[in-house]
Amino acid sequence: VGDIERLAPGLAFAAKRLLRVGVVLLGLRLSIGEVTALGVPTLLLVIATVAATFFGTQLLGRRLGLSAPLSLLVATGYSIGGASAIAAMEQTSEAEEEDVAMAIGLVTMAGTLAMFTLPLIATTIGLSDQQFGTWVGASVHDVAQVVAAASTGGASVLAVAAVVKLTRVVLLAPIVAGVSFQRSRRSATVDGGSPPILPGFVVGFLAMVLLRSTGSVPAAVVDAVKVVEGLLLTTALVGLGAGVRISRLRTLGGRPLVLGAAAWVLVAVVSLAGTSLLV
Repeated sequence: VGDIERLAPGLAFAAKRLLRVGVVLLGLRLSIGEVTALGVPTLLLVIATVAATFFGTQLLGRRLGLSAPLSLLVATGYSIGGASAIAAMEQTSEAEEEDVAMAIGLVTMAGTLAMFTLPLIATTIGLSDQQFGTWVGASVHDVAQVVAAASTGGASVLAVAAVVKLTRVVLLAPIVAGVSFQRSRRSATVDGGSPPILPGFVVGFLAMVLLRSTGSVPAAVVDAVKVVEGLLLTTALVGLGAGVRISRLRTLGGRPLVLGAAAWVLVAVVSLAGTSLLV
């Protein structure tokens, strides 16, 4: 315990500061041209899937009696995808460290299962490469998990899945802004304060997308930044995990698992239905 206490400042720095830098650098993976090249039907599919999963998961969380912050984090992780999205919403959600850890655990577990189940289902129902890539990108959570699942279908599937997934990440900005706006109005009513609508690191993420869109960033730089970004996010997750109290997780019981399973089915079914209709 004493060792952890001595490391606490560094772990907190990793969980907060390094995380935000990693999210900013994530924006360099995507350009506006890649997003628009998906076409209107696919963009509508992505938006509809994110919206249905984000609001539907929170509704399910309330029905299960879970806290609003935990439900919000799980909803963010399953709709936008991955631990980085959950951690990015942490500041706005006013969640406790155990809520963050639980949400990350659920989304990681579901994404890992999706890596194995989606390719089997796609083969069984006969999805085309375009449809398979779109479904994977719209429903699998972490970027690495998307790559693993899509790689089973070849390069053409992976190319589509990666862009669709990163387009979901772009939607993190309006979702965080919406939640922040709602909370800022409540805070202004209570104490007269007004926190920023969009956190600085989310603005930085969008700035990196714009920078990549100019075409002025060499491919070698993008590849190098991708490695740094991965290291920063991994370190941040270690920092988050180190602050978790196991006793607190136990008090949550099995309800978060039910929410995680339901949210996984929701995002998979909505995205598959949309893919079948629009792609």
